[in-house]
Amino acid sequence: MKEKKAKKNQTTVRMNLLFVSVFFLFSMLILRLGVVQIVKGNQYEAEVSRTENVKSDNGNPPRGKIYDRYRNVIVDNVPMNAITYTSTQSTTSKDMLKVAKELAKLIEIDQKVIDSISDRDKKDYWLLQNNKEAAKLVTKDELKKLEANEELAEDERNKKVYQMQLERISEKQFDTYTNDELKVLAIFRQFNTGYALSPKIVKNKDVSDEEMARVSENLSNLPGVNVTTDWERKYTQKSTLRSILGKVSTTEQGIPTELVEQYKSKGYAMNDRVGTSYFESEYESLLKGKKEEIEHITKGGSLIDSKLITEGHSGKDVYLTIDLKLQKELEKIVEEELSKQAAKYWESPYLDRAYLIMMNPNTGEILSMVGKKYGKDEDGNVELQDDALGTFTSEYGVGSAVKGATVLTGYMTDSLAIGETLYDEEIQIKGTKPKRSWFYQNEGPQYMTDKTALEKSSNGYMWKVAFKVSGVNYVRNQPMNIKKESFDTFRNHFKQFGLGVKTEIDLPGEADGLQGTGYKPGNLMDFAIGQYDTYTPMQLAQYVSTIANGGYRMQPHIMKEIREPNYESDKVGSLLYEHESKVLNRLDATEEEILSVQQGFYRVAHGSRGTADNFKNAPYDAAAKSGTAEAFYYAPERGKNLATYNTTLVGYAPYANPEVSFAVVLPASHQDRDPYVNKTMAKRAMDKYFELKKEYEKKGYYSESTDKEVIDSEEE
Repeated sequence: MKEKKAKKNQTTVRMNLLFVSVFFLFSMLILRLGVVQIVKGNQYEAEVSRTENVKSDNGNPPRGKIYDRYRNVIVDNVPMNAITYTSTQSTTSKDMLKVAKELAKLIEIDQKVIDSISDRDKKDYWLLQNNKEAAKLVTKDELKKLEANEELAEDERNKKVYQMQLERISEKQFDTYTNDELKVLAIFRQFNTGYALSPKIVKNKDVSDEEMARVSENLSNLPGVNVTTDWERKYTQKSTLRSILGKVSTTEQGIPTELVEQYKSKGYAMNDRVGTSYFESEYESLLKGKKEEIEHITKGGSLIDSKLITEGHSGKDVYLTIDLKLQKELEKIVEEELSKQAAKYWESPYLDRAYLIMMNPNTGEILSMVGKKYGKDEDGNVELQDDALGTFTSEYGVGSAVKGATVLTGYMTDSLAIGETLYDEEIQIKGTKPKRSWFYQNEGPQYMTDKTALEKSSNGYMWKVAFKVSGVNYVRNQPMNIKKESFDTFRNHFKQFGLGVKTEIDLPGEADGLQGTGYKPGNLMDFAIGQYDTYTPMQLAQYVSTIANGGYRMQPHIMKEIREPNYESDKVGSLLYEHESKVLNRLDATEEEILSVQQGFYRVAHGSRGTADNFKNAPYDAAAKSGTAEAFYYAPERGKNLATYNTTLVGYAPYANPEVSFAVVLPASHQDRDPYVNKTMAKRAMDKYFELKKEYEKKGYYSESTDKEVIDSEEE
C-alpha cells in the first residue's frame, strides 16, 4: 500500500510541475503579445502602413530632327508600335520569368535577337531555373572558407559564389535550350535592363497590329507589360552625309560599354538610345529627348499610385549650315568625274576617292562637304560610298596649292618684298639630284615676280623664298646648312592659315596632318611646294578661305542653329541658339601683302599662263590655286607603296567680294599624264553653286527669317 501511495504522490508532483510550466509559458507568451500590441504596436503598425515616394523617368521621347540650312529634313523619327515592361521594387526574377513565358506566347522575336543571346545570358538563365543544381556547384568547404573570411561583406561573398557557379556550369547544362526557350530568355533579358519603375522596350521593330491586339487583350495576365508608341531614327538621304551624321544605338544595344559610366552619371538608363558617333554623338545633349518625370507611391515595394511631375518632350531640332540640294548636286558631280576617270585604269590605276568642300569664307559655315570612295557593300560588291568623314580625318600631300602660304610666309618674315623678282632656275645642292619647275624643260631659267610665280606655279621661286626665310645663300652644287628652326618658322606660319593644325570643326575625330621628320635642305624645298607635310581637305578649305576673306582664319562648322521641337507640320520651332562665327586668328600680314597673293590667285584663274584658266570665262570671276604632289599609294595586294600623284585645287568667288570658297583633293589621281579632273570637278561645282544661287533668289530662300519647314525636300 505504501508503494502505491508513493507512486501516486510522485504522479501528483509531476502533474503540478507540468501545470506550473505551462502556466509560466503562457504567461510569457501573453506578456510578449502585450509588448508587441501595447508597447510597440504603433511602431509596427506604422511600419506596415509606411509608403515611399520614388521618382523615375518614363517614356522614350523622340530625338530632335536634323535639318539643312533651308529647312529640308535630313534626319527624322518614324513612329512605330512598341511593347514595354515595367518592374516594381518588389518584382522578383521569378515574377519576371513567369510574365516572360506568357508574353512569349503572344509575340514573335526576331531570330537575330535570339542569335545575339550570349553564353553569359544562358548561364544566368540556367542558374535562375536550377537553384538546387546550382548550389551543388560550390562545395560546403568552399562556402565555409568564404564565410570565415571576415573581410568579405555578405554581398561580396554572394558575388564570389555566383561567379564560381558561372565558371563551373558545363556547356551541356546551359547550351541545350530549344528555340522557344531562347525566345523566353530574350524577353526575360529585356525585362532586366534599366531600372525598376522605368519602362523597358521589349519589342519595337516590326510589331504587328495583331501582336498589339493580342497583348492588349491579355494585359490583366501580364503585370508590368504595356503597349505604346515608340520611334525609330530615319535618315531621309540614304547615302548623303551618312558618314558624318553618325549613328544612334538601338534599345538592344543601349549605352555603349565604353560610355556607360559617363552616361549613367548624367541620369541615362542602360537601355537608353544614344548617339554613338560623329554628329549624333557630338550633339547628344541637344538631340536627346527629355523623359517625363513620374512620382511613384509604393507600399512594401508594391506600386500604389503614380503622378506626373514633369512632362517629357522631344529633343531640340538642329539646323545645319549644309545646303542639302547643293550637297546632292556636288555629290553627283564628284561621283560622275571620279567614276569616269577611275575607269581609265591605264591613266589612274590607284584612283579610288575624291573630296570636295564648299564653305562661306566669311563665316566658316560649311555649305557642302563631299567625300566619295570605292568600297564593298554587305554582299562584297564594289560601290561608291559616302566618305564625307574623310574631308577632315584623312590627310594627303597637296602640292602647289599651298604656295600662297609660302609667299605670305616670305612677306610675314620680312624675307620677301611685294613684287620682288627672283630667278627661277634649276636648283642643285651638292650631293643631290637637281630640282626644277615643271615648265623649265621648255622655257628654261627666267626672272619672275611673286604674282607670276603663283600664276605659273613656279617651284624655283618658292625654293628661293625658302632659302631667304632660312637666311642661307644658294650657290649651285654647294652644300647648304638648313637648321631645324627654319622648318619651325615655316610650320608656325602655315598654322596661321590652318595648315598642319586642327581646323576646330565641330565634329570629333579631326586629323591635324603629318609632319615630315627630316631636316635636310631638300626637305625644306619640298615643304615650300606642298610635298613634305600632309594636310586634310578641310585644312585646305580653311587655308584658302583665310586668303579670300583678307586674313581671318574662321572656324569651320556645320551646326547653324538650335530650335525648339517642331510640333506643327508646316512650322519651325522658336530659335534657342545661333552659332556665331568665330575667328581663330588673323594672319600676321598687312592688307597689301594679302592682296598681293589674292592677285596672284586671280591670275591663276585668268592669266594667259594660269594653271586653272578653265575659270577664265566664268561669270562669277573666280580666283584659284592648283596643286600636284608626288605621292605613294599603298597596294595591300603587293605589300608595298607605289608611286603616284595627288592633284588639288583651291579657290573662291567672286574675287572682289568672296562669298564661297572651295577645296578639291584627288589622291592618287594619275600616273604620267594629268587628266585635270580636279579642275573639271571644281569648275562644275562652282557653276552649280551659282546656278542654284539664282534659283534660290527667285524663290526667296535667302530670306532665312522664314518660319516654314521644308523646301523641295526629296528623299532618296
